[in-house]
Amino acid sequence: MPREIITIQVGQCGNQIGMEFWKQLCLEHGIGKDGLLEDFATQGGDRKDVFFYQADDQHYIPRALLVDLEPRVINGIQNSEYRNLYNHENIFVAEHGGGAGNNWASGYHQGEQVVDDIMDMIDREADGSDSLEGFVLCHSIAGGTGSGMGSYLLETLNDRYSKKLVQTYSVFPNQMETSDVVVQPYNSLLTLKRLTLNADCVVVLDNTALNRIAVERLHLANPTFAQTNSLVSTVMSASTTTLRYPGYMNNDLVGLLASLIPTPRCHFLMTGYTPLTVERQVNMIRKTTVLDVMRRLLQTKNIMVSSYARNKEASQAKYISILNIIQGEVDPTQVHESLQRIRERKLVNFIEWGPASIQVALSRKSPYVQTTHRVSGLMLANHTSIRHLFSKCLGQYEKLRKKQAFLDNYRKFPMFEDNDLSEFDESREIIESLVDEYKACESPDYIKWGMEEAGEANVAAALDSKLVV
Repeated sequence: MPREIITIQVGQCGNQIGMEFWKQLCLEHGIGKDGLLEDFATQGGDRKDVFFYQADDQHYIPRALLVDLEPRVINGIQNSEYRNLYNHENIFVAEHGGGAGNNWASGYHQGEQVVDDIMDMIDREADGSDSLEGFVLCHSIAGGTGSGMGSYLLETLNDRYSKKLVQTYSVFPNQMETSDVVVQPYNSLLTLKRLTLNADCVVVLDNTALNRIAVERLHLANPTFAQTNSLVSTVMSASTTTLRYPGYMNNDLVGLLASLIPTPRCHFLMTGYTPLTVERQVNMIRKTTVLDVMRRLLQTKNIMVSSYARNKEASQAKYISILNIIQGEVDPTQVHESLQRIRERKLVNFIEWGPASIQVALSRKSPYVQTTHRVSGLMLANHTSIRHLFSKCLGQYEKLRKKQAFLDNYRKFPMFEDNDLSEFDESREIIESLVDEYKACESPDYIKWGMEEAGEANVAAALDSKLVV
């Protein structure tokens, strides 16, 4: 039975990476730009119905919602070669078309006003699924629509579909350059709170690292958005291959994520991919044996979170869990040999309180997409160094907040009116707690972390109950 997944693309960034994702899926399943199966796509054995459904006229239509508060990107998609691919009833653009002005509060407030229309679309897609497993949200955390409206949709999904998984592909802003969005630290912090509390899994796509990989590994002097989005779509499609080309394990989303997320809060994953390619430019790799692929995945230059590659404290950081998805012509004995070699050479530093194992999922490659390498691999890793990325967001927020800069833009909206900035303070506390928890994961006695506070809270609650009696 299919385990369907509904994809929700929110904002400019979310719709751009979503568009690249659907292009890649169409190529891999032999689906044409108009949604019809190509004549050569006869091999079968894949599960298109996880991400697509078939209309009465045999068109394959993505289980996708395209949502934005300004029309430019969605108009571009509707005027592209793929305009007939999507269900036009699942496209939402705000009537005023003015966007959210890169303001989280504006995006969140407008989300409240239009949520009924969007939830009607989601409910219709959910009703059309035989066995809905969950939702995938594509968005950016730095702007207005993807962060603000995306946050409100996360809360609503968590409330209405509490038993369904919610996974996000969240684009983090470039930390190394001055942003055009001056309130980026505010937007990022407020969105991070919702990603921590309302998502089951967050795949972190760090623009700093994507640009570094494009420059250093692919030798692109000035990488374009299209080129970095191509890297993102590669990661997204590779992370779903075991769902679309099912094997004996990891063939649904909960099975994929269960081994990666041992505790509820620590659900932020970093990714690595090899061999790296963009726009048919192939990074020169002589061999792609399973060992070569798995060893390269552990190298910092292939990991798409810059804090791990650049932070001085990286040597103290540890892996909580690793899942490698290996595609191509692979003999299982090669996998066992590769894991043994990695263990012998101590290439991986794991936490001390959990099982130190690299899980490997073998997946078939699409027969319709030709590649120059026999084996490719994606790593999904839960790694404690991700906390440095959150610390950077906190640091940038503190700089702005100390100056009380640009807060008037937020006070215009109901959540922050009457100078009520408690939402900022609460968000900061939650992210600080998340950083502390990831840091605690590096110590062998992590299991005791938070017990003292919990004990004090229980004592206080017991005293209160006695007083009430």
